[in-house]
Amino acid sequence: MYTKLFASIREYKRPSLEAPVYVSLEVVMECLIPFIVARLVNQVRAGCSLGELFRDGGILVVMAFMSLWFGILAGNACSTASCGFARNLRSDMFRAVQKFSFANIDKFSAASLITRITTDVANVQQAYMMLVRTVIRGPLMVVFACVMAFVMGGRTAWVYLGVVPFLALGLFGIARYAMPVFRRLFVKYDRLNESIQENVQGVRVVKAFVREDFEKEKFARAAGELCGDFTRAERVLAFNNPIMQLSMYTVTLFILYYGTYRVVVSRGLDLNVGQISALMTYGVQILGSLMRMSMVFVMVTLARESAVRIVEVLEEVPEITSPADGLSEVADGSIEFEHVSFSYGEGTFALHNVNIRIASGETVGIIGGTGSSKTTLVQLIPRLYDASQGVVRVGGHDVRNYDIEALRNNVAVVLQKNELFSGTIRENLLWGNKNATDAEIREVCRIACADEFIDRLPQKLDTWTEQNGTNLSGGQKQRLCLARALLKKPKVLILDDSTSAVDTHTDAKIRSGLREYMPGATKIIIAQRILSVQDADRIIVMDKGEVDAVGTHEELLKSCEIYGEIYASQNREF
Repeated sequence: MYTKLFASIREYKRPSLEAPVYVSLEVVMECLIPFIVARLVNQVRAGCSLGELFRDGGILVVMAFMSLWFGILAGNACSTASCGFARNLRSDMFRAVQKFSFANIDKFSAASLITRITTDVANVQQAYMMLVRTVIRGPLMVVFACVMAFVMGGRTAWVYLGVVPFLALGLFGIARYAMPVFRRLFVKYDRLNESIQENVQGVRVVKAFVREDFEKEKFARAAGELCGDFTRAERVLAFNNPIMQLSMYTVTLFILYYGTYRVVVSRGLDLNVGQISALMTYGVQILGSLMRMSMVFVMVTLARESAVRIVEVLEEVPEITSPADGLSEVADGSIEFEHVSFSYGEGTFALHNVNIRIASGETVGIIGGTGSSKTTLVQLIPRLYDASQGVVRVGGHDVRNYDIEALRNNVAVVLQKNELFSGTIRENLLWGNKNATDAEIREVCRIACADEFIDRLPQKLDTWTEQNGTNLSGGQKQRLCLARALLKKPKVLILDDSTSAVDTHTDAKIRSGLREYMPGATKIIIAQRILSVQDADRIIVMDKGEVDAVGTHEELLKSCEIYGEIYASQNREF
């Protein structure tokens, strides 16, 4: 896991290595300062000259400034390393998600992926910053301060080592209880974010059905559960500080009592005031470092669960990848399904033994009831999913033999759910072809009947669209998505119920425009309205994941009961 994470350090290896070096030098300076102070105290008691006082005082000032300077350099290197590491880690996760197939994405909810790329990375970033600075500083400070304490105080310094087992036992108990709680926390974080995302995306429906109070209660429950678990975790972690404070004050009390006793008994020969002063300072440094290390321990405990979730994304293997020597050219728009079955992994088949042959340039309609797997069928053509059984061919070749980019550049899909991104209309359309000219953009807008509303907009093609096109109507979004697909000039065009939100007159104009604009391309039209597909060369009727019938409009009216029922229900006279 850590190897996978640290691979994201890359160009920030240098500041990651520089930070511990600067921290080490800072620690050396801080550990030498009490030694000089102790010597200065003893010199003053012995009646040193003013020159000696200024000399040792000057040394203290220089060492203090050196410690400050090394601390600044360490902080700068540490910040650069941790922020750069987090940037690379987010970038690596985002790139990994971009390679996911639909099947991979189905394993993670959108809210969970957002939490992992934001909150989890922030936790790991914080832990890494502490690792490259505090985790280095703490042990070094403890070791150097202990050495100096033994140099200055002899056997009195053994008290510092006496509290270590007590601290270790306390921290182990805290971690053992807190880890499972943190594990539950992140699952609930996902649920909370999912609730927020769902509410924001469906805000129009929430308001239309006056369900604001219900959504508030649902969010309050999710937030309450998260708060409860956090509170339980924090209650345990809260013992960290008292344990450290108890250890610090116990050690301080012991040094003051026992050290003073030794000073009085030996009359300053065995232990003097300067040495007690140094021991007190080293005690603060040792226990302060242990306290900071315990805070790091808590942060790393939290970050470890985040790291596990991050690595799950990084190690997720895309189920659909391009072959090593994938075909880069699609010969034509012919499509063939040969004994194709498909399952989403739930144990039942959404498609069962489908056999279809579509000639290049043919226009094929697909119709069927809700849940008949029409969308599932067409998603196998551009390899959004892979068939569980059988073979899907495009241009005479198995789709699994194509380079994915080459295949999808030749198979354009206007999905059932229309997705537009924040930006101008022009920027959204250029997703189809980033090098398209204004003339080409205007042409596809005309074919998709999008020019009818674009020309009425104040900024025309430069009009801003909100995320998911919320400032556009359903029909306008459908037409823009169609125009975007047409810019690819594909050999296969799949329209998945993509004109359901436009009126029948506009629908007819779009179908007429498609015949004119791309006569040689294969067109697959999924529709609920028979009017949208009745002019197709052939119509495929789907039922319960199987092909029920194939034929022209007239043939199906005579031979297919399902088609006849759909036609009758849509053309019934009242």
